[in-house]
Amino acid sequence: MPQPQGAELERVRARRAELRTKYLRPAGERPATPVGGVHHLALICRDVEQTIRFYQEFLGFPLVELVENRDYAGSSHFFFDIGNRNLLGFFDFPGHDHPDFTETIGGVQHLALSTSPERFAEIKAKLDAEGVEYLGPDRGVHNSLYVRDPNGIGLEFYRERLGVFEGETLMDG
Repeated sequence: MPQPQGAELERVRARRAELRTKYLRPAGERPATPVGGVHHLALICRDVEQTIRFYQEFLGFPLVELVENRDYAGSSHFFFDIGNRNLLGFFDFPGHDHPDFTETIGGVQHLALSTSPERFAEIKAKLDAEGVEYLGPDRGVHNSLYVRDPNGIGLEFYRERLGVFEGETLMDG
């Protein structure tokens, strides 16, 4: 994806600074969020078994439910435990042609998952052992591993605690 350059880059940065000034309130002035957190994310997969093998058998996320989609006969709806009482859900839609992943408005760019330094090292070693391509330490980024699942969904394993971004606490909890 082409990145802004020169004057366009400066315009984008100035706009970001404007938005920060206008909308980003100091921590003590922010209202409480009106929700309890993420119950589940619902994504679309091409192949249920391939998705289960990747998330449960390869990454170690326990499959906790697999049922028929209540809104679409024949479609599966299934969930993985991704920690902290959060679920990662998937649907398949048999008979539908799904295009390959593309970064576009409304699409999921990636899902960032908090992980301990120890688990981060385990994931990196597993990816290396299996020859899975990723972007990560020693490959252009720090504290993150980026990989695509069999459906093209981007996953980031972020070596940082929940609510913290690049060492800065964004929220208490």
